[in-house]
Amino acid sequence: MTARIVVAGTSSGAGKTSVACGLIAALRARGMVVQGFKVGPDYIDPSYHALASGRPGRNLDAFLAGPELVAPLALHGAGGADVAVIEGVMGLFDGASGRGELASTAHVAKLLQAPVLLVIDAASMARSAAAIVHGYRTFDPDVEIAGVIVNKVGSDHHVQLLREAIEPLGVPVVGALRRDDRVAAPERHLGLVPADERTARTRAAIDALGEAVLAHVDLDRVLALARTAPRLGGQAWSPAVDEPAGASAAATIAIARGSAFSFHYEENLELLRAAGATLAPFDPTRDTALPDGAGALILAGGFPEVFGAELSANAELRERVAAFARSGRPVLAECGGLLYLCDALDDVPMCGVLPARGRMAGRLSIGYREAAVLADSALWRAGEQVRGHEFHYSAVDQVGGRATNGVSDLGEGAAAWELTARGRTRAEGFVAGGVHASYLHVHWAAFPQAARRLVAAAAREPTWA
Repeated sequence: MTARIVVAGTSSGAGKTSVACGLIAALRARGMVVQGFKVGPDYIDPSYHALASGRPGRNLDAFLAGPELVAPLALHGAGGADVAVIEGVMGLFDGASGRGELASTAHVAKLLQAPVLLVIDAASMARSAAAIVHGYRTFDPDVEIAGVIVNKVGSDHHVQLLREAIEPLGVPVVGALRRDDRVAAPERHLGLVPADERTARTRAAIDALGEAVLAHVDLDRVLALARTAPRLGGQAWSPAVDEPAGASAAATIAIARGSAFSFHYEENLELLRAAGATLAPFDPTRDTALPDGAGALILAGGFPEVFGAELSANAELRERVAAFARSGRPVLAECGGLLYLCDALDDVPMCGVLPARGRMAGRLSIGYREAAVLADSALWRAGEQVRGHEFHYSAVDQVGGRATNGVSDLGEGAAAWELTARGRTRAEGFVAGGVHASYLHVHWAAFPQAARRLVAAAAREPTWA
């Protein structure tokens, strides 16, 4: 992979997603194959990249996967692409709290030896933009600020003032985007609304962004900057593992998709397929049965709190999920999936597998976590160390006794993880029977054994009842 460009912002809200999606759409309109990446653990922005590019959106996270896997994952994801557009996270230098540059956009840009386009919200400034560019350019000389895109400009005169201020610093202004209500994406408590929930409107917005970039960004210059990146050496990451012939399992894994459960890392799915799994999607808001022959069930993150009425109304599927959990077959539930397995979510009945009730807490729990595995499960072995991420506005309160449709009485010692963040530790999650349910999101590229173990467990007859 040679041609690559990082789209970074001065802060959250500067317009990184709009610029990244516009660049992807514009380059694709020119007949190029473009791969979008998102720095950090975000699931939602990659859904916009996927719609713009026609390829799966992917993440590059130096905490979750480790710095050593950032370049291999980029090489893997960009296979067959002409250019990679890498959208940053927060401000350029914001990373894992208290860990310096780790997992910041700047860190990933250096790991990829990629030039950076700095996006500035210039709505209420002119010459002051030059001070911002100067500061960002000199803060870390190892980060190449190769160009600037000024966003939310008001007029041609405004653009001229910005160019006159910034370009004497030796950094070109390669684009200036006007305010445009057509490209505003709706937001909710976890950020943008996922693209899959409003595909037609999102596609129209991306088309408008692509047109804006074609009209107001020097795309040839952006490509020239992207092509200055040196050849990225090393081997591409691969989901395949070297195992003795016949060692891989073959199993069907039911995987919740649709509007309520849309948070999936592409590499996790690839690891499952490489281990022998057939992934059978179903939509818990609509389907009344689990896919035939499923040996395991994945309930990933998403927005069950937004679609609680639809999930609760589908009582037939809720009972089938509970029966599957009671059978002892593996069930992996992350964040939204955890809420779905509770007795209730904000007093709306859910699957009743866990003796717990979910509620919207009005307070954001967010951040990277070091996790120690506390209990054996289909994916993890007690004592293993894992890295993950939490991002939720909900909370789960354990209640006494058995759940309505529960697999066991979850008592002391049934927590899934001991999580560590900023020097504090706490137990979190549930392990019971074949169920592993918690708030923690884990990118399996650094922990491929989780996928192999889940597939192997799905291929076996359950041993717990």
